Amino acid sequence: MSSTSTPSPRPTMRAVSPRAWGAPDVLVPVEVDRPEPGLTEILVKVHAAGVNPVDWKTRAAGEFGTWGEVPILGYDVSGTVEAVGPGVTLFQPGDEVFGMPRFPEQAGGYAEYVTAPARRFAAKPAGIGHVEAAALPLAALTAWQGLIETAGLRAGQRVLVHAAAGGVGHLAVQIAKAHGAYVIGTARADKHDFLRGLGADELIDYTATDFAEAVRDVDVVLDGVGGEYGTRSLPVLRPGGHLVTLPDPGGLPDPARAKALGVHAGWTVVEPDRHGMLEIARLVQEGRLRAEVAATFPLERAAEAHTLGERGRTQGKIVLTVTP
Repeated sequence: MSSTSTPSPRPTMRAVSPRAWGAPDVLVPVEVDRPEPGLTEILVKVHAAGVNPVDWKTRAAGEFGTWGEVPILGYDVSGTVEAVGPGVTLFQPGDEVFGMPRFPEQAGGYAEYVTAPARRFAAKPAGIGHVEAAALPLAALTAWQGLIETAGLRAGQRVLVHAAAGGVGHLAVQIAKAHGAYVIGTARADKHDFLRGLGADELIDYTATDFAEAVRDVDVVLDGVGGEYGTRSLPVLRPGGHLVTLPDPGGLPDPARAKALGVHAGWTVVEPDRHGMLEIARLVQEGRLRAEVAATFPLERAAEAHTLGERGRTQGKIVLTVTP
């Protein structure tokens, strides 16, 4: 007489998933299977997840990245290694890590656990909590790659950062200062004191002053606004200068005009980068980089976080708290 055993049920986890694509209220709490780490992957227990503009743009349109059976948003995570897959040598269970794994695929950060290749993470800097660490990866990597790797920023150069008080902008200000640049930022007047505290040398209230008339001889423009800002930024650049556009490339200036002015103009998309994460962690450890957290929300209130972010007036980053 034979007997059969019932397979043990797979562990589950809390997550937030859009039940459709549209307004923030499509985000609802769900319970899904907990992932398991594969070859060279780690399983991370998520303590906090960053909220980025790409999250709410994806939620509204449903067109960015690739999806599993249950779509789960979120690229930025900070947490603790729960388990390691075969071949992992960088981390072990209990290590605290942060990162932006899998981009442009979804990392699934709006959940209690994520899995991803170990080398998409770095050790969380000592001295900061998971909330601040989760605010860093996507925005700081965007600023790092745009300024340092794409534009080749050097000490003594002049940098103009548009939307300087935003998630990417306020980190770009600090990264540029850490590399010895003179930093000019555009932001509303009520955010100027905040930006001066981060080291900005010169600030322009874009609601009262046309930056294109007020600024000249800039080596690098980091454009986090898009649209007409790219074209309007060309005359402020020195010959040989770089315009690095971050939003939709549809706003890039006419290449012929850029060439005639002797400047470089292009669009860049952030990439997962362990080297960049290590450099960001180093700046944090040295006290030269910190993330401003504008607001935190529990995971289940992700819809409220998106509503706040879409207003476009936050100073710094919004973060979801997942595991206390």
